[in-house]
Amino acid sequence: MDFSYRCTICNASYDITPDRTVCPVCSRRQEKDQPLTGVLEVELHGTLSAQFTVLDMLPVEPRYFPSIPVGNTPLWEPENIRRSMGFGRLFIKDDGLNPTASFKDRASFLVSAAAKKFGIKDITLASTGNAGSSMAGVGAAAGQNITLFLPKTAPPAKLVQALQYGARVYRVNGNYDMAYDMSLEFSKQKGGINRNTAYNPLTIEGKKTVSLELVSQLGMAPDVVFVSVGDGCILSGIYKGFRDLKKLGRIDSIPKIIGVQAETSDAICRAFVSGKFENIPTSTVADSICVDVPRNGIHALSQIKRFNGEMMTVSDDQIIQAQAYLSSSTGLFTEPAGAAAFAGFRKAAERLDPESVIVVMATGNGLKDITSAALGIQVPETLIETVEEIRGT
Repeated sequence: MDFSYRCTICNASYDITPDRTVCPVCSRRQEKDQPLTGVLEVELHGTLSAQFTVLDMLPVEPRYFPSIPVGNTPLWEPENIRRSMGFGRLFIKDDGLNPTASFKDRASFLVSAAAKKFGIKDITLASTGNAGSSMAGVGAAAGQNITLFLPKTAPPAKLVQALQYGARVYRVNGNYDMAYDMSLEFSKQKGGINRNTAYNPLTIEGKKTVSLELVSQLGMAPDVVFVSVGDGCILSGIYKGFRDLKKLGRIDSIPKIIGVQAETSDAICRAFVSGKFENIPTSTVADSICVDVPRNGIHALSQIKRFNGEMMTVSDDQIIQAQAYLSSSTGLFTEPAGAAAFAGFRKAAERLDPESVIVVMATGNGLKDITSAALGIQVPETLIETVEEIRGT
């Protein structure tokens, strides 16, 4: 199997090198406050053996990957929800059980391996929290130096996690978009590899592994996949995995993917309707999908339209309610971004075929942000000293 980069705009082909990020031709047309122009994808060439592994479909040899068990996350069969909502073939892919408790480990794993292959020790990125703590954890396993730029709103748990892994962290007095731009400038000055979502083509490629696992676990491609959307990189990664499997003849068709955004951070949803991206300040309890300018927006939108996908929004209240319902019904505690996908499923349920194979992506562990999770529950305020005090309650 051979690999190269291909521009998603002009289809130009490039060798995979550590300095290659976006298309050098199309990126010249980059406009301020707009998604990246000229995002590159990994294109595979050749065939696979019948007994291929996930690593066989990635553009870095297995020997370069760090010894940290990324992927192979469980596919839950939520009996209580299946029964109560009437969807007997509903599944939940729990990527909160990756090593750093986030889906983002899939991208970090591949970026780390590529850095090792090219003899690079320094990796820089911006993050709302999960990508940063993920790269820090995977980088720790690989003995790499990780520098993070986090917005001031990053949840404390994600900040502490990144610091525990030994990353150098800069807290930015601004939002994720400001942190993103600062990290790019830092990389230009200091060198190394920048892992920023979509800017580094391997972030999309690493995230495609979830689709490969789903087909392996189900024995088929699902009919519908619900996924929360911020920058649009996970959504594009899921499409990429299914597209590669179809190209290789392993599945017959691309599943319907429904992207879910928060009502107050819905840039790709708005562009899906209007055809243009507007830089509007955002805020949501789902910090992982809170972005003003979705860096992979153009590419993600093209995938949704090409393969008849959908975009939808849910409110913060619906996210918090879905998080609590999912936890209390299944024992799966996902962070607000993961709960957004489940909230989207609940909102769309009445128009879905109950016989469909449906997968909801749970992208991070709920302990990543307990402040938001606390909004959906009632914490006891009264302290008791004897059992007699609770009689009759």
